[in-house]
Amino acid sequence: MKVDAFDFDLPRALIAARPAVPRDAARLLEVGGDGVHDWRFGDLPRLLRRGDLAVFNDTRVIPVRLKGRRGAAAIEITLHKEVNGSCWDAFARPARKLEVGNRVVFGEDFAAEVAGKGEGGEVRLRFAAAGAELRAALARHGVAPLPPYIARQPDARDARDYQTVYAREDGAVAAPTAGLHFTHELLGALARRGVGSAHLTLHVGAGTFLPVRVDDTRDHRLHTESGRIGADAAAAVNRARAAGGRIVAVGTSTLRLLESAASDTGRVAPADGEVELFITPGYRFKVVDLLLTNFHLPRSTLFMLVSAFAGLERMHAAYRHAKRAGYRFYSYGDGSLLHRAPGAAR
Repeated sequence: MKVDAFDFDLPRALIAARPAVPRDAARLLEVGGDGVHDWRFGDLPRLLRRGDLAVFNDTRVIPVRLKGRRGAAAIEITLHKEVNGSCWDAFARPARKLEVGNRVVFGEDFAAEVAGKGEGGEVRLRFAAAGAELRAALARHGVAPLPPYIARQPDARDARDYQTVYAREDGAVAAPTAGLHFTHELLGALARRGVGSAHLTLHVGAGTFLPVRVDDTRDHRLHTESGRIGADAAAAVNRARAAGGRIVAVGTSTLRLLESAASDTGRVAPADGEVELFITPGYRFKVVDLLLTNFHLPRSTLFMLVSAFAGLERMHAAYRHAKRAGYRFYSYGDGSLLHRAPGAAR
């Protein structure tokens, strides 16, 4: 499809710079075959049924935005994919000031060598530290990797806000933002409602924010991300489906991992590896019935995914409603509950 089909205008005033407080006070737009309905995120238990299963991505964001110097030149680095214990692929600004072999210093005890250069400002960095030692250095010198459309520097509040309350597996360089709306109290209310829960892990990469620079979706390639579905989570999904429950993916990352691990019959198997599933209209969903997600950028792979799930025209209409109603967009913005379009299932 032409990428222009996924374009829309968005006033900058609708881009959220901070999340709602409390988290579940955010607005929630339900999008289904009977139109759109305005709720609060805290209303979610009344929108789900006993026997439904909510699947959460428990990845934990690590502080991978770094400020360093190559000689006198200031360099900003955002790590986006771990290659091995001491090497990371990263986006550099300005990348033109870096060459292979350069040393970038982030602090007295923390530096990296440029081991390679790619396109679009991408570099490969080799650190002297590795594993736990490297993670400790990032904790000392790094900050939360806020997306580029939040036009301010991260602060101490972001270290808490840009993390789900159920995060436990270190590795993400971008938050699974649909999950940011959940509080412990809301999780408890869902459990009392009879909604089950399961956890998987997909380490969201900064590539999720990269613009699509091609004219046709067939020519775009996603950055791969590391994901894992344990045996317990796979079994929970299969049990819920067999019992007639709906599978509710909390976030596009959860949906992509579930769909990548499912057979054509919708049975989910344990999985551990790289995920590169690129979903556009025409994809037939095998597992997920409902999707909780935020509002996404125009011409982005995530807006393509939600259009595949709920229908392109339906999503354009929903976004027009959201803009008129003053919903807040993107990572710190409001949420939506999408019902799968009837023609999008196998």
